[in-house]
Amino acid sequence: MEAVTETKFKFPGQKNFYKGKVRDVYTIDNKYLVMVVSDRISAFDVVLPRGIPYKGQVLNQIASRFLKATEDIVPNWVISVPDPMVTVGHLCEPFKVEMVIRGYLSGHAWREYSAGKRIICGVKMPEDLKENDRFPEPLITPTTKASQGHDEDISREEILKQGIVSEADYVLMEKYTRALFKRGTEMAAKMGLILVDTKYEFGKKDGKIYLIDEIHTPDSSRYFYKEGYEERQKKGETQKQLSKEFVRQWLIENGFQGKDGQKVPQMTDEYVKLVSDRYIELFEKITGEKFVRADGSDVLKRIDSNILRFLS
Repeated sequence: MEAVTETKFKFPGQKNFYKGKVRDVYTIDNKYLVMVVSDRISAFDVVLPRGIPYKGQVLNQIASRFLKATEDIVPNWVISVPDPMVTVGHLCEPFKVEMVIRGYLSGHAWREYSAGKRIICGVKMPEDLKENDRFPEPLITPTTKASQGHDEDISREEILKQGIVSEADYVLMEKYTRALFKRGTEMAAKMGLILVDTKYEFGKKDGKIYLIDEIHTPDSSRYFYKEGYEERQKKGETQKQLSKEFVRQWLIENGFQGKDGQKVPQMTDEYVKLVSDRYIELFEKITGEKFVRADGSDVLKRIDSNILRFLS
C-alpha cells in the first residue's frame, strides 16, 4: 500500500481545512469535523519525509476502540468511523491545554528529574526514584497546546491564574483525566501491558465538555510490557516499551533530535516497512485483535467515497 501523506478533498459544506502533523481536518457546515488520520509520522515536533503505510489506520482504529470503551466516563466527539483512516465527529471548541497524566517516572518527567528537578508543572515528585519507577499516585502534568512550536509545561495554578480554563471546567477535566487513565490502565493490564503515561484533549460544545482527538494510541501514550517489569526495575535494566519511542531512538542514533542544523536520516524502503510492521504489532498487542489491512488499491479514492457516502 502507498502511504497517504497528503489529502486535498473538497466536501459539500466544507468551511475550513487544517493540516496537523499527522491529521488532516475538514470542517463541515461549522458543525462537524472530518478527521483523516494520514500515514505521516512525526518525532521531535518534525514531520519525517516519508509516510508509514497503515499507520493512519492503526491510530484511527485504536482510538475509536478506546473512545467507545470510555464513553460512559465522558462524552466524546465521535459520530462515526466511515473509513479505517477517518473519524467524523462534533466540532468542539478545544481547550488550550493538554491533560498529560503520568503513572511512572519516564520520558520528559525522568529527564526533568535526572536534571535535579523535583517539581514538574507545580506537582512535587518523590525523592529517591529511579527511571521508570511507579509514582505512588498518578501525576497530572498539563501542557499548553501550542499552534506552532513546542508545547510547554504549565501548572494548574498558572492555567487558572491566566484564565486559560475556568476553575469549574478544569476540576472536571482533572476528574475525567484520572477516570480515563484508570480505565486505560485496567484495559492495558488485560493485554499484559502497563499504561505508563498518556495525554487527553478536551473541548466544549453547547456548554458541555467532550473528550476529543485520539486516546491511548502509541502516538499519544507510552506502554511497558507487564511481564518482567519488576525484575528489570530491580536490575536497573531498560523497560520493554510499546510506543513510537523506537522511532525517536533510531533518529537519535542517527544524529537527529529536531535541533537546528540537524538533518533527518534517510528512511529506506526497508526501514519504512519495519516501522509499518511495528505499528501493526502495536495494534495487535494493545487491542488483542488481528490487524486487517484495509484495501490499498486506491486509498484516496476509497477515503473520499466513504466520507461522501456518510455525509450524504
